[in-house]
Amino acid sequence: MLLIVGRIGRAQGVRGEVTIEVRTDSPDIRFAPGSVLSTDPISAGPLTVKSQRWHSGTLVLSFLEISDRNGAETLRNTILLSEVDPTESNSSEDDFHISQIINCHAVNEDGKEIGKVIDVLHLP
Repeated sequence: MLLIVGRIGRAQGVRGEVTIEVRTDSPDIRFAPGSVLSTDPISAGPLTVKSQRWHSGTLVLSFLEISDRNGAETLRNTILLSEVDPTESNSSEDDFHISQIINCHAVNEDGKEIGKVIDVLHLP
C-alpha cells in the first residue's frame, strides 16, 4: 500500500537539503539512505534519499537527484510516499494503521454503535 510518509518543507542550506514534515512513526526506516520515495506530484520524483539528519527536532534530508538550493526549493510542498505493509508495523494486536480503521464502526462500552470512521485528521 502506498502511504504518505512526509511532506517536503523549505530548503536547508545551499547543498540541496530540505526539511521534512514527518507523517510516519518510523522516520529512521522510511527515510533511510538509499530509500526510494514516490512523490505527489509524480513529476517531482521518484526521489532517492542520500542522507538524513535531525536538526533541532526537524528531519533534514538530501536526495541523490537534487544537488543545490534551487533544486530543493522546487520540491517545496511535495508529498513523499512509500510502499508500506500496514500489518508489518503492528508491534501488538492493539496497534493499527489509520487505513485499517476507515469504515469501521465505533461503539461505546455498552456496545451501542455511535458512528462510523470516515476520516482521520492530522493536525499539527
